[in-house]
Amino acid sequence: MKACLKAALTAACVALAPANLFACAACYGASDAPMAKGMNWGIVSLLGIIGAVLGTFAAFFVFLGVRSARASETESLQPDLGQTPPTNL
Repeated sequence: MKACLKAALTAACVALAPANLFACAACYGASDAPMAKGMNWGIVSLLGIIGAVLGTFAAFFVFLGVRSARASETESLQPDLGQTPPTNL
């Protein structure tokens, strides 16, 4: 019962809050202001860095897969020198 009352009270506070509370100080101003432009460039640069790191991570696993396939291919082409051929007596 307490959880239901707490959820209802939270929902009522959010629903009755003024709309100005939902905007942050940087977003509330003009969209062509220097602060908004700087924030947009910051978002773009962080997305670029994250994309580069994830792309490098994926490329590394592709490299490992290609290298493993190449190694298993050359391994299957080479004769097994550890075994002696059977002899017929």
